[in-house]
Amino acid sequence: MGEFELIERYFAAVGAERSDVVQGVGDDAAVLKVPADRELIACTDTLIEGRHFPVGFAAFDIGWRSLAVNLSDLAAMGAEPRWATLALTLPSIDEEWLEEFVGGFRALALAHGVALVGGDTTRGTLSLTVQALGTVPPGTALRRSGAAPGDLLYVTGWPGDAAAGLALLQGTLGGSGADRAALELKFRRPEPRVAFGQKLRGIASACIDVSDGLAADLGRLAAASGVGAVVRAAELPLSRALYTLAGEARARAYSLGGGDDYELLFTVPAAGRAALARATAASGAPACHCIGEILAGRGVRVVGEKGDLPLPKGWDHFAT
Repeated sequence: MGEFELIERYFAAVGAERSDVVQGVGDDAAVLKVPADRELIACTDTLIEGRHFPVGFAAFDIGWRSLAVNLSDLAAMGAEPRWATLALTLPSIDEEWLEEFVGGFRALALAHGVALVGGDTTRGTLSLTVQALGTVPPGTALRRSGAAPGDLLYVTGWPGDAAAGLALLQGTLGGSGADRAALELKFRRPEPRVAFGQKLRGIASACIDVSDGLAADLGRLAAASGVGAVVRAAELPLSRALYTLAGEARARAYSLGGGDDYELLFTVPAAGRAALARATAASGAPACHCIGEILAGRGVRVVGEKGDLPLPKGWDHFAT
């Protein structure tokens, strides 16, 4: 099978059928109709075997994750996903692997109304680069830079679960049964908070997705906003599965420093608490936890029962 047959067989019609796609896969570039009353939001992520997912990782899960990490970026901007492109580098053509990979990508694309509209294929070490494109009403995009002193700090879901799931896969954490399966699934197939991100427009003053660790990503939000932040360790949400397999101290370490959660970390002015409560009461909204507040000054602190706790650095590809 050659490159162009591969594209035609596996990628010509992946994801949702959208009326705003004039030309999708099969030409030199896609032709897309951007509504006149919307602003375009674009993001890109690359995943490399052995760095972003373990060698031998299930192809379905690779396909799912490759799109999920980008949809999470759109969610953090409050965007409605529309289109995606995929650059796929493969060591060889394995049709069974491709069927599974496309199945994972397609499942998440259909769930969020995303059409695959182009990309590239080449031979080499397994890696994937996805660009996701979405839209927001003018002036409504969420940013990292809007937090102000007095704002409350919230996070969705159960940060730390995905890092523990990876630790289970790598053998650095032990466990079995339903708890193990639940944590591994959080790493294998993260659920980007797309719908909730859109609900946060006009409510959240700043927002970022948790991809490199809660503490590290909070540091980026605080720096962009020119503020400080304090997290109350006792308020960090710990899932039952994480607490059971890791114990309290290790669970909190995963919660603060583990990456790959793809939850939303956001700030809300005190006057916006009622609006947030209405948004989270909607069917399908994720669990939402207040874990601290924004302060004047600079830097992030995590406060425990006996004072400040060490601040994990989070993931950095080029850290020495």
